[in-house]
Amino acid sequence: MIAFTSSHDINFTAIDFETANNNRYSACALGLVQVKSGTIVSKKTFLIRPPERYFKFSYIHGLTWEHVKDMPTFAELWPFIKPELLTGDFLVAHNAPFDRSVLTRTCEYYGIGLPELRFECTVKLARNVLGIQPARLPNVCEVLGITLNKHHDPLADAVACAKIMLHAAKLE
Repeated sequence: MIAFTSSHDINFTAIDFETANNNRYSACALGLVQVKSGTIVSKKTFLIRPPERYFKFSYIHGLTWEHVKDMPTFAELWPFIKPELLTGDFLVAHNAPFDRSVLTRTCEYYGIGLPELRFECTVKLARNVLGIQPARLPNVCEVLGITLNKHHDPLADAVACAKIMLHAAKLE
């Protein structure tokens, strides 16, 4: 876990991927939220055309091939996404092992050299620091009084994740 001298010292990017199917390289949407000096300064969302047309998880996030078929691939978006990922001191995700694996596998699929990135997980933070069980995103948001506009919308989830991290930083 991280230690902060103050919540104003915190600089990170919260991320949330949605995938089309079980293949971790099937990223179809990404939410990015930048936090500088403890304040949300940027919110971006990207629809991504995965390498396959097969969508298994439309019932979860509502996205289909029709939504993304004319969108850029991850490789085409990489020049825009990479600076966002490298801006802060670390990345934050709710269930970071999932988002890290999607980022890693998608970069591998497209032959993109992924720089070393430090991840923090707000699921672990919720459980181990905040004492919240269950640590599913909607429950953590409810306990902390964070509005979660639409679960499995990548931008809404990334914003909620950023707010969880900021909440935890204030407790340090």
